[in-house]
Amino acid sequence: MTDRIPRSRLVAPWVRTRLRAAPGAALALALLVAVTAFLAAALPRAVDRYGDAGLRRAMESAGADRVTVRMTAPQPAFGLSQQERETALRGAALSAYQAEILDLTRRFLPVDPGQSSYGVRTAEDEEMSESWLPRPDGLPARLGLAAQHGLAEHSRLRDGRLPRAPERVTAATAVVEGAVTTDTARDLNIEVGSVLRFPGVERGPLSVRITGIVEPRTPDGAYWSADPLLRTPTLTVLAGDPEMRQYWKGVLLLPPDAAPALLGTPMDPWRYWQPVPAVGDLHAHEASRLQSAVASLESGPGRQRVRAATSPDIATSTELDEVLAEYTRLRSAIGPMVAVAAFGTGTVAAVVLLMAGGLAADRRRGELTLLRARGGSLRGVAGRLLAETAVVVVPAAGAGLAAAWFLLPDARPAHAVAAAAAVAVLACLALPLRAVAAHRAVRVHAAREDAATARPSRRRTVAELTLLALAVGAVVALRTRGTSDGADASGDQLVSLAPVLVAVIAAFVLVRLYPLPLRGLARPAGRLRGVVGPLSLARAGRASGSAVLPLLALLTALTTAAFGGSVLTGVAEARDRAAVLTVGADARVESLHALPSTLAERVRGVPGVRDVTAVGISYNARPLDGEQTVPVAGVDPADYAALARRTGVGAFDREALAAQRSPGPPESAGAAEPRESAESPGAQDSHGSPQPVPALASPDVAERYGTRPFLVRMEDGSSVTVRIALVRERTPAVSGAAFLVVDRSALSARAARPTALLATGAPDGAALRRAAGTGPTVQIRAEERAGYVDSPLQSGAERVYTAAVAAGAGYAVLALLLTLLRAAPERAALLARLRTMGLTRAQGRRLLVLESLPQSLLAALGGALTAWATIRLLAPGIDLTTIAVPATTSPPGRAALHTDWVALLVPALVVVVLTVGIAVVQAWWTSRRGSVRELRVGDAR
Repeated sequence: MTDRIPRSRLVAPWVRTRLRAAPGAALALALLVAVTAFLAAALPRAVDRYGDAGLRRAMESAGADRVTVRMTAPQPAFGLSQQERETALRGAALSAYQAEILDLTRRFLPVDPGQSSYGVRTAEDEEMSESWLPRPDGLPARLGLAAQHGLAEHSRLRDGRLPRAPERVTAATAVVEGAVTTDTARDLNIEVGSVLRFPGVERGPLSVRITGIVEPRTPDGAYWSADPLLRTPTLTVLAGDPEMRQYWKGVLLLPPDAAPALLGTPMDPWRYWQPVPAVGDLHAHEASRLQSAVASLESGPGRQRVRAATSPDIATSTELDEVLAEYTRLRSAIGPMVAVAAFGTGTVAAVVLLMAGGLAADRRRGELTLLRARGGSLRGVAGRLLAETAVVVVPAAGAGLAAAWFLLPDARPAHAVAAAAAVAVLACLALPLRAVAAHRAVRVHAAREDAATARPSRRRTVAELTLLALAVGAVVALRTRGTSDGADASGDQLVSLAPVLVAVIAAFVLVRLYPLPLRGLARPAGRLRGVVGPLSLARAGRASGSAVLPLLALLTALTTAAFGGSVLTGVAEARDRAAVLTVGADARVESLHALPSTLAERVRGVPGVRDVTAVGISYNARPLDGEQTVPVAGVDPADYAALARRTGVGAFDREALAAQRSPGPPESAGAAEPRESAESPGAQDSHGSPQPVPALASPDVAERYGTRPFLVRMEDGSSVTVRIALVRERTPAVSGAAFLVVDRSALSARAARPTALLATGAPDGAALRRAAGTGPTVQIRAEERAGYVDSPLQSGAERVYTAAVAAGAGYAVLALLLTLLRAAPERAALLARLRTMGLTRAQGRRLLVLESLPQSLLAALGGALTAWATIRLLAPGIDLTTIAVPATTSPPGRAALHTDWVALLVPALVVVVLTVGIAVVQAWWTSRRGSVRELRVGDAR
């Protein structure tokens, strides 16, 4: 009896065996997945980061006076006893209310208690009689009083001591101590020991003796900036004054317990509490909730709770809701633009992952066919492939997610995790699904799928028609309602998918049309002399018919790149136009009053200045002596026409604006001098009446006053009769939408004096400011242009868009490499066999180049045509104005999307050059290697 030897049950693990058999392929897949997962996870985190930074910048730019929530209450009711009224203004009562208000506000908004302020402030400012206070235009200064808590914590003492309140201040107290900031002391000539008197009501005047000068610790903080007058006095123009005289306006600081003394003045003291939002705790994705919270505090349940806990007289006001609304509108306009790039790059990345799985399945076709022939089930084969892929993909995706998490902190985790998980799932399923689709039936030889003979199935036709319907719907929606539906919408995702859908449809159409020229050229090519031409055409026709994925990747990448380049170009042009319209030239020097006569020559001497045009602007001119004002610019027609032509803003013929002269002795050369008197006539008609002066007007002014002559009353009291002869949308001298431009020689000498100098060239900003001095304001077009990208929301969106387009281009190149790599073994074997038949190396290079040209030309020409058609189709629904310029800037009209030919043609040419280059390198490399390996019998190709 023979002993039976037990059979070993040890089987090598499938996953370990496969990873050891192809470590290079596993490493390449891991690297591809890690990079893709990193980009997918980084996109939402980058969007969150620049969105949060944009919201914080919007809050900081708006200023604390706009974003602070002001809760005010009038002085205590007169029906209360005097003691109760005084108690209500003391520090203890206000502090108790402050604690309740902060606690309730935190339920709606994140609050910064350190910068939140409260106290008592006079509603009316008082004209001061002290002769030592500055009076720039002969007008007395007007000062207010404020008893704000926390002065010691938010300031540093520079001179004297902090003010203190007597033991018990009442409405009859005659003298209180006060303090001023360093800015107030400097501008108003106030020193320690100065005494300022305010009138009293049924009592003597209230004297405020200055005991200290303080310097704010954080001048830009909300404590000092919620009411900027507490920190810095300001020169204010007297309302309704035609001469625009100015006076100083400021505030004196009292100790908190000195507030009851304000009850004895006519300055109407009111109590206030000012919770300040904690800017660092605000997030862009919560903007809508924050708007609702602000609305609740202003006129909803939040206000009712505050009133119930404190006083029923409290009123709430803030401009925080407007700041949030402006930010939301900008974010809503930018979001769909970024989504276009994200969808485009995501589509190309998904195609590359699918192509990587398809390449792996094609390389292992023999192995999988053998497994199926030996009884392997589809489920078993797919499970093994899924397991071996997941072992590589899941850690790689986790590494990409971790890298994005580390490099882009402080963002929401959910979107990043979901994006990385989607990449991992797609990468894990690409190989198993491709294998299941190719090996549903057990067969040894697969049927050929030549591009020239392939026939699309009915299922594919139905899928293509479905995508066509989606693309048409998205394009129609985008053309009719734009990238966002309403001011507060975040954009329809289907609309943002429009460029990708158009590229998908174009890929399907081109794949269907591609065989037609190949079939038509097959017979004529057979009559050509030589073997390279007919063979290359035959090889191109025998290429795989499943070319939809690589073509889709290239078309999507080219469309996204061209669309993105056109968006960025349109944004840059809109910013340039807005900067020119704001400044009026390359530089502007302007003052409310007449400029010195020597300033023009000094500005001409600044390095980089080419020419200077003087303009006299009266912003408060009144047509027909009415109440409505229109800016009137007095110019020299020849110089101003040249300026308008150079800047491209409202160009006109100088002869049409020149005022007619009365007959008389010949004028000397040079510009015409202005009239000496408002009543001295200019040109006269045959009856001796003054002829109207031709004027250039904006469309709304022309529509309002027509072409008939009408009188315009200037700021100096003189008048001029004008007739609108030219209409232009914009003009360099005035940045607004309403203006009149006339010949300065028709104005009085005072009205014609230059108040602005418009310079062209490339002026040095520092030198120009030195030449202008301290009085006039100086604007530089380049600096104005640079300020338009100051918002992190805009600059961050541009960086994300550029990165997405660059990543899409990289994936498109990778898709092209995968396509060529898929056919590389077959091409190498073909060249080896043909060399044994006498094919030279030069002929081999030409063969590979000509074989790859049809598909590369198809992708390049199709991509350029698709991108051009996409831009033309979508341009009517896209307005780049919100992205290009801030909401506070006068927009230069609608910034439309138009084709950027560089972004359209350069990527297409790169595809052709790259394809030809790879074919040449492959032919050169194959010729250097021996032909023995390629010619061995039995090798899989």
